[in-house]
Amino acid sequence: MNWSIEILGALALVSQPVADAEQCERELVVLGAGQDAGAPQIGTVLWSTAHESGPRLTPSALGLIDRENGQRYLFDASPAITEQLAMLDEIEPAGQGLGIDGIFLTHAHIGHYLGLAYLGREAAGARGVPVFAMPRMAAFLRENGPWSQLVELGNIAITEMAASQFTTLSDTFGVMPILVPHRDEFSETVGFFIMTPGKTALYLPDLDSWDEFEEKGGQSLESLVEGFDYLFIDATFYDDNELPGRDMSKIPHPRVKATMVRLARLAPDNRAKVHFIHYNHTNPIRDPQSDQSKQVAALGFNVARAGDSFCLD
Repeated sequence: MNWSIEILGALALVSQPVADAEQCERELVVLGAGQDAGAPQIGTVLWSTAHESGPRLTPSALGLIDRENGQRYLFDASPAITEQLAMLDEIEPAGQGLGIDGIFLTHAHIGHYLGLAYLGREAAGARGVPVFAMPRMAAFLRENGPWSQLVELGNIAITEMAASQFTTLSDTFGVMPILVPHRDEFSETVGFFIMTPGKTALYLPDLDSWDEFEEKGGQSLESLVEGFDYLFIDATFYDDNELPGRDMSKIPHPRVKATMVRLARLAPDNRAKVHFIHYNHTNPIRDPQSDQSKQVAALGFNVARAGDSFCLD
């Protein structure tokens, strides 16, 4: 199923010229690009040691600024939400309060939802922040503390989403979740299609296997790349040699190196759409000057970095 084409046709969205970043009606911002625990990792005494080298990382999250409607959205609520909202404020200051008009959650692993706690009484004491979640994710929040307290006190208001069904955010753009294979102890795992009249984006920071995804009814990775303008995809590990002494076959994630080999035959303009995100503290692409980062660039791909921004309209 080519979701992107079907949705755009159904909504009769007409492409418009894309403005410069400073004039974007809708702008997508990388707020963090690391794996759930970021870097430096817990237990690291110094910012740079023999086992902990490279720049600081905050967990993966995207911000979407909708200037046309004066709204701002988050994709994932990471433990670094305070810092990440401050980054968003520097680009587009909040109108009132926190200025969060919606949070889209991919799944219930620590880097993707723990930031919700900062909306509670001990911190922001927010009122009715919309949280968009899949049914199991929504039930997990409602039924388990401290998240249930956020619901009971009205700090957050949960809207349940359905797989492959479009959530309209305005009369010109919206978001659709797609199920992906991953460790689902507490919730489903999804990626998000972000659809606007100008450009489309895919945010998919965590999955086990592109082949398994396709076998379960998803599109092939190649067709996804061809169908979207920007893709932020799982780059947890660079290759199978990254964790000495560990059996990495038991830690399923698409390896950056394998993903690049798989997409090597695509045209350069399609390869340039790919932005690797959610990389572990051990992943050498964490360092922009590493040989691996340079190899990613040489092959026509990109490594997402906090602060990167993309004009959607």
